[in-house]
Amino acid sequence: MAGMASPRPAAILHADLDAFYASVEQLLDPSLRGRPIAVGGSVVLAASYEARAYGVHGGMAGVRARRLCPQLQFVGGQFRQYQDLGHRVMGVLRDFTPLVERISIDEAFLDVAGSIHLFGSPGEIAGTIRRRVRDEIGLPLSVGVATTKHLAKVASQVAKPDGVVIVEADSERAFLEPLPVGLLWGVGPVTRERLAGRGINTVGDLMAISPSLLEALLGRAVGRKLVALAANADPRQVESRRSARSVGAQGALGRRAVSAELLWSSLGYLADRVATRLRAAGRAGRTITVRVRFPPMRSITRSATLTTATSATLTITEVAVALAQAALADHPDEKEITLVAVSVSNLAPEAALQLALPLEVGDDGGGLGVPSPERWALDRAVDRVRERFGRQAVGFAGVSLSDVARVPEAFRELAEG
Repeated sequence: MAGMASPRPAAILHADLDAFYASVEQLLDPSLRGRPIAVGGSVVLAASYEARAYGVHGGMAGVRARRLCPQLQFVGGQFRQYQDLGHRVMGVLRDFTPLVERISIDEAFLDVAGSIHLFGSPGEIAGTIRRRVRDEIGLPLSVGVATTKHLAKVASQVAKPDGVVIVEADSERAFLEPLPVGLLWGVGPVTRERLAGRGINTVGDLMAISPSLLEALLGRAVGRKLVALAANADPRQVESRRSARSVGAQGALGRRAVSAELLWSSLGYLADRVATRLRAAGRAGRTITVRVRFPPMRSITRSATLTTATSATLTITEVAVALAQAALADHPDEKEITLVAVSVSNLAPEAALQLALPLEVGDDGGGLGVPSPERWALDRAVDRVRERFGRQAVGFAGVSLSDVARVPEAFRELAEG
């Protein structure tokens, strides 16, 4: 199996936050730093590097984890914080290139070929990103730099924890040969054991075996895939746009009496979350949908389609409240609600210039929400403050982010894609 150097420059980065959930917990509670911790309970969702030193890892039963590490401390997990911090890290990545492909809450690919003249070599960009995430957000990040997405991801795993590994085109084979075959993308425990049974433990071993023998051992599809990965044959490009159909959030209220204040505070909170996600993704939407659930489990839904796409928090809030009020007016006997939801669909790339135009609701209504340059500026100012000081640093009038009388702790969000 021949491995050939790629003609492409090493300008693809894979940025991966180290032990993300556990690192966030240690960031939020300094007393946990340097100690073996695990997020979860009956099952380990994530383990700190101090816990990994004892053999604790994600997916392990909590009982076994405690046997391996008697001093292991379990923490419940602050998933809203994970999401917020993950978004902040993605914001740092987008400061260097618009070609960012987020593949999970804590990792993304970047193509920085077009950014070299602005920020230096890909290796220098990787180092700057790592330092900024550490200094501005407080989290450890490992970055791999290579000619392909596959190899960049392998390099980031080698870089862990908290490092940078650069694989230039002329050193790919030398880099890959001694690595455990389990570092190849998609090689799980079963495949790894099957390969080990044939004496294939490193990528170099894999390179030396006949492709036909590998296909006979693992099947045609898997065999061909591993042949390609061992030779660093990965033509995939970094894709910055995702085909999400909608962005939304919902909140469970318990049983609450209907009031104008409740509608404004709960729908405003959700609209703030949705609008922030839209802006972070560079998206805006024309269709706003509200769902209201009554006890025991009956729901009604109302939608409005605007003439201009928006990502403005107050505009989405105004439209959502008006839709909810119209829905409740159609059901005057309903005095309590248990859940509200807001989503924005009919998405398109955000065009800041259009936010200054008059906004009208289409056939579903009229006269709702008038965006302006002031609202556009306000949203961006709020986003910048939150990126620097955290989401709780600033909210919108009438929408408290911490007052549980307005936004109950049980308020549960659901992202829609």
